[in-house]
Amino acid sequence: MDLSAKFLAQLLKGTVEGDENAVATQFAKIEHGKPGTLSFFANPKYEDYVYTSEASILIVDKDFQPKQPVKPTLVKVDNAYSAIADLLKYVSAKKQKARCHRSLRARWYPFSTHFGKKVYLGAFSSVGKRTRVGDNTIIHEHVTIGEDVTIGQNCILYPGVVVYPGTVIGNNVILHAGCIIGGDGFGNAPREDGSWEKIEHLGNVVIGNDVEIGCNTTVDRAQMESTVIGNGVRIDNLCMIAHNVVIGDHTVMAAQTGIAGSTQVGKYCIFAGQVGIAGHVKIADHTTICAQGGVIGHIRKEGQVLVGSPVMDAKQYMKAYALFKRAAEE
Repeated sequence: MDLSAKFLAQLLKGTVEGDENAVATQFAKIEHGKPGTLSFFANPKYEDYVYTSEASILIVDKDFQPKQPVKPTLVKVDNAYSAIADLLKYVSAKKQKARCHRSLRARWYPFSTHFGKKVYLGAFSSVGKRTRVGDNTIIHEHVTIGEDVTIGQNCILYPGVVVYPGTVIGNNVILHAGCIIGGDGFGNAPREDGSWEKIEHLGNVVIGNDVEIGCNTTVDRAQMESTVIGNGVRIDNLCMIAHNVVIGDHTVMAAQTGIAGSTQVGKYCIFAGQVGIAGHVKIADHTTICAQGGVIGHIRKEGQVLVGSPVMDAKQYMKAYALFKRAAEE
C-alpha cells in the first residue's frame, strides 16, 4: 500500500514538514528505516535514530524539534504513538477487506497450498492458503496453520499448535503442544478519556533452523517487521516472547521466562526459570541470568553471570546478600 506524506497528514490530522509527495510502501522500526519505508518516533530513547534514519516518512509529535538535520519527511501529529495505532488500524482494515474479497472468489482459483514429500497431516488439522510445508514434516492432530505460512523440512508440530498467518519457520523445528506462534503483541495506546486503543500488528514471526519451543509458550508477531527466533534456540514450556523481540542464535531459556517487547537478546545466552526482561533493552552475547532474575536495563558486557532483581554480578550479589543476612540476624 502506497502512503504519501500528504495523505498521512490528512488521515492523522497532522502537518507535513518536508516533501508532501514522499511515499512509503511499508513500515519499519526507526532503527531500520530505509528509503520507501515509514517509521515513527515516540520514545525518547530512540532519538538518535531520528538523525540516522533513511526512512522516507517519519511520524513524530508536533512539539518535536530536531537538534540535527533529518532526512525523512516529518509528519507531525498530536501524539505519534496514538497516530501510529490509528494508521495500523486503517491499514489492517484495508488488508482485511482485501482478504475477504479474495475469499469470496477463492473457488475460482486453484488450491494454492503446497506440501512437500512425505508430509503427515493429522486429523482435524487445517492449513491455510498459499502456505508451504517442507518435506518430511509432521503436523499432528488439531493443529491450525494460517495463510501465507512457510514451514521447512523435518519439522514436528504437536497437537494444539497454532501458527498465525505470515509466519516463517525454518528446518528441523519442533513446536510442542499448545504453543502459539504469531498472535498479536500487547500493544495499546492511551486515549484522552483514559481508555485504550488497540494497536494492530502487521508484522510476523521468523523462526530459524533447529529450534525447539515448549508447551504453551507464546511468541507474538511484530507490530511491524518481524519477531525473530535465531537458529538453535531452545525455549522451555510456558514462556512469553513479546512483539519485535530478537533472540540470538543458540540462546536457551527455562520455563516461565518472559521477555517484553523490542528487546534484543544476544547469542549463546542462558536464562534460568522465571527470568523477567523489560522492553527495549539489549543483552550481550554469552549472558547467563539466574532464576527469577529481573533485567531493567541494557547488559553490554559479554559473558556475565547475573543474579537478583534488578540483576547484578553474581559475586557482588553474594557479598551483598551476606551483609544483608548478617544485618537481619543482629
